[in-house]
Amino acid sequence: MNIPLIDLDRVQGGIEHARGLPNHFYTTAEGYAQERDAVFGASWAGIAFASDLPDKGSIYPVQLAGMPLLAVRDRDGVVRVFHNVCSHRGVALAEQATTLMGMLCCPYHSWTYDLTGKLVATPHVGGINKHQVDGLACEEHGLKEVKSHIWMGIIFVDLNGNAGPFEQRIGGLLERWSEFHPAGDYEALEADAQAGNWEQELACNWKLAVENYCEAYHLPWIHPGLNSYSKLDDHYNIVEQSYSGQGSTAYRLSEFEGYQLPKIPDWPAERIENAEYVSLYPNVLLGLQADHAFAMLLLPMGPERTRERLRLFYMPGVVSDSSTAPARASVLKAWQEVFQEDIGVVEAMQRGRHSPGFDGGKFSPAMDPPTHAFHRWVAAALETKGV
Repeated sequence: MNIPLIDLDRVQGGIEHARGLPNHFYTTAEGYAQERDAVFGASWAGIAFASDLPDKGSIYPVQLAGMPLLAVRDRDGVVRVFHNVCSHRGVALAEQATTLMGMLCCPYHSWTYDLTGKLVATPHVGGINKHQVDGLACEEHGLKEVKSHIWMGIIFVDLNGNAGPFEQRIGGLLERWSEFHPAGDYEALEADAQAGNWEQELACNWKLAVENYCEAYHLPWIHPGLNSYSKLDDHYNIVEQSYSGQGSTAYRLSEFEGYQLPKIPDWPAERIENAEYVSLYPNVLLGLQADHAFAMLLLPMGPERTRERLRLFYMPGVVSDSSTAPARASVLKAWQEVFQEDIGVVEAMQRGRHSPGFDGGKFSPAMDPPTHAFHRWVAAALETKGV
């Protein structure tokens, strides 16, 4: 089922006259499949956190828009991502996260792979007790590796291998955030995998979670507690080529019973209450504050269901210091409240997407530029694939 280009062209004009993406891309299996190839297949998408692989031998299966993938930390500590499928008959190799003492073994016929993806055993492939056969070159039938990159503790993948260097993709954001963190050593931030780890599932299309995160327009009505000190007029729009979102000039530093968490050392004192919240297209939501950062992965589970995974990050040494636990728990609770407040409205938007009385909607030229930028980016990706 192809949608006429005019339905996507309408997104690309100026915001004063533009319409949003059609309902088709929020409610139908066809639209979901088109996005899998055109959006997730052609972009650097987030799939998991490096802290999901704590040890050598750790494996972590994940679905990205219906595509089964497997993140692995091999015996040398290198993180790799493979298609989670045996080369023999296409069985998924792993269904649950675990740490392997040995190798990856297919549950169907026991074809076995080491953690670099090499096929190392094919039991009885040539008959009883004949474990090799002419015409089967093991080196040609290992696991299919996916191009991957780790940044700020997030595992990104380039499914098609044509998205270009990750450094090019993230460069604009790093340049922007150099105002807050000139050193730019985000890899030094430590994931709070135990106390800063939270998940929820939403009955909505993944794009609605992005759109809601991009803008501050809804703040007074959906987040009254947050709006009590970080008001709508304390926020500003962020619109760039591969990300968009909002910033605040009134971020309240995390504090618990008088204790404040350590801050990024080079953060400028005059901007200590600045914070920025951007959607790194397609599916990673980022928050940067002076005393912590966070990442939210949006994992589509179908056209109308999304899994959200939050991970908090702190300065080196904070997570291992037990005295910081109450403050870190307070940070997690605060963000849980904010993200839970969004559930009702994004799920209501999803229900509204089934109405013939709505098919894209209208944008506010003042309040919706970040959301319009995201729609334009998705539409451009779909058009590139000829949708």
